[in-house]
Amino acid sequence: MGISYFTDTGARRFERILAHVFQAYPGSLALRLWDGRTFHMGEGPPAFTLVFHDRRAYRDLMLHRSPLQLAEAYFRNQVDVEGDLYAALQIKDYLQSLTLSPADKAALLLAALLASGAARAGNTPPDRQRAPGARWAAWHGKDRDRQAIAYHYDVSNAFYALWLDTQMVYSCAYFEHEAESLDQAQSNKLEYICRKLRLRRGERLLDIGCGWGALIYWAARHHGVRAHGITLSRNQYEHCLHKIREEGLTDRVSVELKDYRDLAGEAVFDKIVSVGMFEHVGLKNLPLYFNTVQRLLKPNGLFLNHGITHSSEGWQKSVSTTFINRYVFPNGELDRMSNIQRVMEQSGFEILDVEGLRPHYAMTLRHWVQQLESRREEALRHVGEATYRVWRLYMTACALTFEEGGTGVYQIVAAKRASGQCPVPLTRRDLYR
Repeated sequence: MGISYFTDTGARRFERILAHVFQAYPGSLALRLWDGRTFHMGEGPPAFTLVFHDRRAYRDLMLHRSPLQLAEAYFRNQVDVEGDLYAALQIKDYLQSLTLSPADKAALLLAALLASGAARAGNTPPDRQRAPGARWAAWHGKDRDRQAIAYHYDVSNAFYALWLDTQMVYSCAYFEHEAESLDQAQSNKLEYICRKLRLRRGERLLDIGCGWGALIYWAARHHGVRAHGITLSRNQYEHCLHKIREEGLTDRVSVELKDYRDLAGEAVFDKIVSVGMFEHVGLKNLPLYFNTVQRLLKPNGLFLNHGITHSSEGWQKSVSTTFINRYVFPNGELDRMSNIQRVMEQSGFEILDVEGLRPHYAMTLRHWVQQLESRREEALRHVGEATYRVWRLYMTACALTFEEGGTGVYQIVAAKRASGQCPVPLTRRDLYR
């Protein structure tokens, strides 16, 4: 049976409603309404304050308890978070598990409708609308994938440069200890990948999804290879062209604005690498992706695939997957590690080495969030408030998901399945010299 709030006056009614809704919340928080009233729930100082600038956002949260609606209200600046955003994101699971009686819902609605205060405009700011198309991840044509990549990566090179390391590596770093800087950890990662590939001077290296080109520059400078990168992002492509000329690498490094499906030839490259790209391929296209690598790789060559995985089977619809496909990665899809290896083996690869780097990505994301928050004013000059909030919320949530084990990241080293000598040493000792 629901609790009766109707005989209480305004402030007392809100206080009792909120106390009832958050009575089982495993922490301490504060809520501040549009008229300045603040309510504290839990024991001890609040870890964060959820600020409602708009009574409609409050009403929607109380009635629907949808984390996705709350996120969208945050992007529209109808809701704000003061304090620890990591702690605030714990509210997602709590709201989804909360059950209320019809009488309680009626009381919540009445309280929201009777509350005073003007509502803010409810449209998403123009700099970050939802990704076009209701189901981006449903299929992966070349034009659609190109649009999806542009939606995510062609925001602004200057924006990414604010919070990435100096080499602009947009993937998991490799920390030797927790106090290590992000710049050093990303250099560690680049070198670690090159060693896993056992690069030799004069070899041809292909980087599928080369981003802003850090790995191909590193491999050419430090290991003497001829490196070629491909990307679907025009911003990244133009950045790479400039960087190659600036660093005097035109004789050793090249880049193309090209889809991996358009790469021609057989047994073209000694080594192939892909870092943080296969998440965009689509689960149905994984056989095509791995078969393409198989075709392009020389006998006794090595392939390293570095990518994010999911703890659940396939890419099922949820609050998290809907949020990612709607606002961040329009065509992104993840799967379990075991399924990825299965497709690789079905494509003719022998798995030689697998390493999980989940803690490293959690640390990387925390560095990115800290740097983005510290340069907020500069970020707003490049992308606007809504995009800043999307990236801040997304990366904070991802850090927590990696820490909790909901997602992982793995480096897989593989070779064409063949009899005879294995193309890697008997031990990993050479990686750590």
